[in-house]
Amino acid sequence: MENSNKRIIVGITGASGAVYAQRVIGLLIAAGVQTHVVVSPLGQRLLQEELGMEGVNLHTLTGHACGDDRPTPPSPDNLTLHNYRDVGASIASGSFRHDGMIVVPCTSNTLGCIANGMAQNLLHRAAHVTLKERRRLVLVHREMPLSLVDIKNMQAVTEAGGIIAPANPGFYMLPKTIDGLIDFVAGRCLDLLDVEHKLDVRWSEPRPNDAQANPDNAVEAGPR
Repeated sequence: MENSNKRIIVGITGASGAVYAQRVIGLLIAAGVQTHVVVSPLGQRLLQEELGMEGVNLHTLTGHACGDDRPTPPSPDNLTLHNYRDVGASIASGSFRHDGMIVVPCTSNTLGCIANGMAQNLLHRAAHVTLKERRRLVLVHREMPLSLVDIKNMQAVTEAGGIIAPANPGFYMLPKTIDGLIDFVAGRCLDLLDVEHKLDVRWSEPRPNDAQANPDNAVEAGPR
């Protein structure tokens, strides 16, 4: 399916890692995906503390900054923000067809609520509906270390059909910057949602830069 025909739900909670949410949303918007966002109160606090965002600024969430002396541009047409408390919103219904939901970052508290069927708000409800409709649910858990409670909750979500995707960047692509680490996690998230992107995050694919750097010793990419 082409990206322009896709619908993805993005939940943001209070675990550190606001840049992951920002990068994922920015990539989804750039790919033309219809993106529906719901942010928890602690998620809003996270956006303020880590991105300096007052309230939920949709333009900033797409990865763009706007100076104080410039008017805020309109939000992208393919980005919709839903009220965290509005359990009657469209994404709370199984009749709302979509191609997957991702919670990035996902707190242990949100993980526990989803694992145990506690629908206290729209984010929880949308996640439960995603599971019951057998759609893709990805939880990007960031907290560490893990308690046994966390591990059992991860097991419960996995057994229900969800995917636990810890925000653990890989180093085998030899990232040179923090943005490279962020892109690794964001790219893997989009892979799990089956959304096309151009980020260099797949070790199994040829790496042109390696071959160009040393064409005589170029080898097929594979696990080390």
